[in-house]
Amino acid sequence: MFKTGVLLSAICFVGVLGQLNDVFEWKELNFVWPSEEAKSNALKNGDYIPDNNLPLGLARWKDKLFVTVPRWKAGVAASLNYIPLNTTEKSPTLIPYPDWKANQIPKKGETPADNQIISVFRVNIDACDRLWVMETGLADILGNPQQIIPSSIAIFDLNTDKLLRRYNFSESDIKGEDSFFANVIVDVTKDTCDNAFAYVPDLGGYGIVVYSFAEDKSWRVKHNYFHFDPLKGDMTVGGVNFQWTDGVFGIALGPINENGFRTAYFHALASCNEFSVSTQVLRNESLATDSHSFELYKLEGHKGDKGQASSSSFDEKTNVLFMTQLQRDGIACWNPRTRLEANNFVLVAQDHEKLIFTNDISIDAERNIWILSDRMPVFIYRQLDPNEINYRILKMSVDEAIKGTACEA
Repeated sequence: MFKTGVLLSAICFVGVLGQLNDVFEWKELNFVWPSEEAKSNALKNGDYIPDNNLPLGLARWKDKLFVTVPRWKAGVAASLNYIPLNTTEKSPTLIPYPDWKANQIPKKGETPADNQIISVFRVNIDACDRLWVMETGLADILGNPQQIIPSSIAIFDLNTDKLLRRYNFSESDIKGEDSFFANVIVDVTKDTCDNAFAYVPDLGGYGIVVYSFAEDKSWRVKHNYFHFDPLKGDMTVGGVNFQWTDGVFGIALGPINENGFRTAYFHALASCNEFSVSTQVLRNESLATDSHSFELYKLEGHKGDKGQASSSSFDEKTNVLFMTQLQRDGIACWNPRTRLEANNFVLVAQDHEKLIFTNDISIDAERNIWILSDRMPVFIYRQLDPNEINYRILKMSVDEAIKGTACEA
């Protein structure tokens, strides 16, 4: 019986691999510089160290594919960038967004600009053509960490590239030095642009910060389900073994239900469980912060012993949730109409070379799944080989990915 299951999985695996489309790949990242002189000077003074530029998050808007490059180490040229999708280059240079100046660390004594970008992990594009940027404000994270500007949400109008608003987190949103905000999920429709909500997971402080655009205020939510699983923090990816304690990280929103709210599916990175809660809870400050709301959260199920995931994204048309699979070098799906268990949690893409550490996924308006893999454990704990392809962006169709699987249920 076991051998039969393995054989069937292998057959499905071969069919799925043919659907992956290699879009971009890099050995090292390069950028569109103001001039060759500026690049040369940056290389000389250490403002640009190619080895230290690792892509991490992505999101598509029209003909732009946004790619983030957090300042894990010194020498990151620009943290928020985009690639024109009409390029014919396989390893294109990144264009800083909203411009080059905004991505430069202010010199001593300089006042940060209103649209300042320091270090971004993930971004989110909403139905109102706005780019939501989770700005950590933290530079040289793995070296000599410096909080250049406060942790904040920066919101840009993609049609004008102008900053609409920046919201600095309050002291009550932050849990001392433990807090680390690396993701932002936006709850809005094109008819409710002025009533948007953002959900920002705190992977180090084990909480979620909810931001109301209409009220321009935020509140912190805590729950036991936001914590990591101590039995699932030991992982091996790309031949590197490491132990992480990252809590709530991936959040994906289901379709609007009959009461006008959505289901928020979430998980800690160091966990193989998936949980959910109605956004009706999160969006109500008094309810969200009341300890009596504990039982309004639900355990959806278990994704398997190596089911740790970073990012997740929901396709409303098919009602399917997609997740990265860090230890499986792949992407998996689950249809919430079925119980979350091994038989219904399907690996739809796997490649032990191209998908080493699938750091982020994002579904665009045309229902393509964009995938970014970056070998991050090697980057952090060892050293990437600049002669090898280290970073990749791939994509696949939602419908083709789930065809013939339990996710079509």
